[in-house]
Amino acid sequence: MEERIEVGQSCMVKLALEMPAVVDEMDDAIAKAYAAVPERLYVVGRDGRVAYKGGVGPMFFKPAEWESAIGRVLAEG
Repeated sequence: MEERIEVGQSCMVKLALEMPAVVDEMDDAIAKAYAAVPERLYVVGRDGRVAYKGGVGPMFFKPAEWESAIGRVLAEG
C-alpha cells in the first residue's frame, strides 16, 4: 500500500494536479466498482457521488464533457 501511495503522489506531482486524489486499497475495490477497464473518465462530487461517468475509452472519451463536469463540481464548491 505504501508503494501505491508513493506512485500516486509521484503522478500528482508530475501531472501538476491540484485536486484531491485517492489511492485504491490492495483489493482494488474502487477500480472494480467503477468498471475502469478498459478506461473511463469519472468526476466524483464533493458528496462522494458520481457526477460524471464517461464512455469506455479511449474511443468514447469526451474530454470537453469531462472538463465541463469538473467545472460544475468545482462551481458547486
